[in-house]
Amino acid sequence: MSLTPDLVALCHRDMIDQGPDGPWTAISDAQYRDLAEKLERESHGEPLWVFAYGSLIWKPEFEAIDRQRATAFGWHRSFCLHINRWRGSHEQPGLMMALERGGRCDGVIYRLADGNRAAQIERMLRREVSAVENIDAVRWLPVKAESGPCRALGFWVGATGERIRSRRPLDEVAGILARACGHIGSCAEYLYNTVAHLEDFGIHDRNLWRLQKLVADEIRTIHRQDAALQACCQG
Repeated sequence: MSLTPDLVALCHRDMIDQGPDGPWTAISDAQYRDLAEKLERESHGEPLWVFAYGSLIWKPEFEAIDRQRATAFGWHRSFCLHINRWRGSHEQPGLMMALERGGRCDGVIYRLADGNRAAQIERMLRREVSAVENIDAVRWLPVKAESGPCRALGFWVGATGERIRSRRPLDEVAGILARACGHIGSCAEYLYNTVAHLEDFGIHDRNLWRLQKLVADEIRTIHRQDAALQACCQG
């Protein structure tokens, strides 16, 4: 990989949580619970799988009893979700991944433990979705896994609205990812972890592989310019 831990470290800044961004409607405790119970019912008592294509691969934060490589056809990874929080700020917004229409997405499905699945789903919902306006981006996906076809729960699938920035050129996306950082880390760190862990599963995403090189080049350029400016000021 061109994007290395040392380059990622150059993107880190200590940031405070700037709080919710935009006119979003917070999801109440009762709504989280109701949605989790609804999704558990929709599993019809069958094994409950979660499709991971980004951070859930390397930071699932739920109890999994099995995992398999899987493919969601008709969807692809896209850094299209505009963020002013988490890994971005109001001064330097970032981009996070979602699934957009078209192509295919190779990822990993995790099977939740059978006990108290609604509580496990609720924990994922609280991590992944914070606004009522984004609940529709939680949906069931047909996937083809190593053991055969099945349904899996997906997050940020087919999201719409003012936060979505579709079809941006990769060099433009790279410029954003190389600069954005929020209170939980940088966008460069997110990209690095995703690509590295996909490779661990034997998944080579050509688009992300090109993007990580562009981000690495952009970080080097930024810090060469900063070093030159500092030297000029000291001179």
